[in-house]
Amino acid sequence: MLFAEALTSALREEMERNPKLILLGEDIGRSGGVFRITVGLQARFGAERVVDTPVAEAGIVGSAVGLCLSGLQPVCELQFDAFSYPALNQILTHVSRYRWRTQGKAPMPMVIRIPCGGGVRAPELHSDSPEAYFCHTPGLTVVSPSTPADAKGLLTSALRSPDPVVFFEPKKLYRHLRGEVPDGEHLVPFGKVRTAREGSDVTLIAWGAMMEIALAAAEALATEGVSSHVCDVRTLSPLDEEGLLQAARVTGRVVIIQESPRNCSVASELAALLAEHAMYDLKAPIKRVSGFDVPHPYYSIEHHQRPDCARVVDAVHRILEA
Repeated sequence: MLFAEALTSALREEMERNPKLILLGEDIGRSGGVFRITVGLQARFGAERVVDTPVAEAGIVGSAVGLCLSGLQPVCELQFDAFSYPALNQILTHVSRYRWRTQGKAPMPMVIRIPCGGGVRAPELHSDSPEAYFCHTPGLTVVSPSTPADAKGLLTSALRSPDPVVFFEPKKLYRHLRGEVPDGEHLVPFGKVRTAREGSDVTLIAWGAMMEIALAAAEALATEGVSSHVCDVRTLSPLDEEGLLQAARVTGRVVIIQESPRNCSVASELAALLAEHAMYDLKAPIKRVSGFDVPHPYYSIEHHQRPDCARVVDAVHRILEA
């Protein structure tokens, strides 16, 4: 399946299984969403379960809070990454806190789907990677798959979670990446890293669209005789701390790759985790290859902002010389 098709498959199968699932979002009904992830679902399940909303992200998420309190399980599609910012008040003050606020009496079984990242030549506020905002928020599970199989498996797990899940979908992968997806029910548990490639010289850690860059860098490094161990984080919060530590210990050299800016980022948290708990296993300082600390630029120059294979290979060369 294509990455996009795997997501559609998860939504369709879970809507058939669970009549409490309701989809909310801008243009998700008749047109199937701007990325066509919900195509055909309104015709199949009706306009009361696949709801076209006004252009009001705070209203989408706020309505979903009420639906959760009524015993339903909403799935919100926020059309683009930066469109999530108007909904931050609802997410940070209500979605993430209701179970804590009510001593467990009012869970928030909600999924917030957010297309993320650049690489598709979109305008400003359509190419951000804002995962750090949500990882910093207690009460949220934050997920970003990098393969079609994980797209279906992690989304299915999110749709069955009793707590809110922010689900980042790299838009670069929607119709760019095709892969094998298991038939029938397929779940991938949260909080478990995936080893995408085994190696012995350097560990490359990434997630989402940056996994493609990590694997391309591993191939390039292999032509130089450098063996790369590639680790896919998958669940950004809560982290699989032991899995990440083990990946770092395999080689003792770590390069972390992310699309978002570096300052106060997920890569920063990963580097701190490894420095704190694996310092005596490390042979060199941890390197981060990331976006720069500027707003995501217009599409004509976005290739300068997004990490690429050459930047990762350069970081590996420097870490091997340390």
